[in-house]
Amino acid sequence: MQGATLERYEYRQERTRRKVRLAQAGRVRLNVARTLKHIYAQLIDDAKGVTVAAASSLAPELKLKTGGNIAAAEAVGKLIAEKAHAKNVKQVVFDRGGHVYHGRIKALADAARKAGLDF
Repeated sequence: MQGATLERYEYRQERTRRKVRLAQAGRVRLNVARTLKHIYAQLIDDAKGVTVAAASSLAPELKLKTGGNIAAAEAVGKLIAEKAHAKNVKQVVFDRGGHVYHGRIKALADAARKAGLDF
């Protein structure tokens, strides 16, 4: 990222993190990161400082041929919700970082909600 684009991204990222810190109250954070080819999700317990669960479009259990599309994001959202239920995590705070909430980020969030995560 260059110049003004980087500044806008960092501003959105800090604004989102501020809201996440306020809303956390004993919840686990669902952090989402994306690249042009893949999408990643982590459940992070900031109180303990540990990653509870992680999923990505690179996960062997998904067996995806492409990882940079909306179908892959939906699959990752469903997988992270399943892993959360296995660890008895029901409520999370959604941390989209500096990414705009549309496209793959929205698809992952909607799939996780549909699979049973509450945020």
